[in-house]
Amino acid sequence: EVQLVESGGGLVQAGGSLRLSCVASGFTFNDYAIGWFRQAPGKEREGVSCISSSDGRTYYADSVKGRFTISSDNAKNTVYLQMNSLKPEDTAVYYCAALERRALYYSDPLTSRYNYWGQGTQVTVSS
Repeated sequence: EVQLVESGGGLVQAGGSLRLSCVASGFTFNDYAIGWFRQAPGKEREGVSCISSSDGRTYYADSVKGRFTISSDNAKNTVYLQMNSLKPEDTAVYYCAALERRALYYSDPLTSRYNYWGQGTQVTVSS
């Protein structure tokens, strides 16, 4: 059974930091890229970042460049999203998702149709 389990969300003041984790199971980790998405109330889902665990390529939305860092621990089948200098507009439910790695060659990893999704973790940034 494929599972993606997010954790690490919470309430933080503006300027603070959080680290999200995504633990994957049920598929070959190196055959997939793992992405982070977020959805705020009343807004469309937004691609935040993606990492190809097999070669370390990373991708970021302009809105988070320089503040968020994605990383991967292949031994633990886990992807992290370190979020620094958080802003109230970062408030959203954050989801991780898995995308077949070959899709990186012909599509934008922040807008691709991902194969598997987690349940999400809430991040709230207070002003």
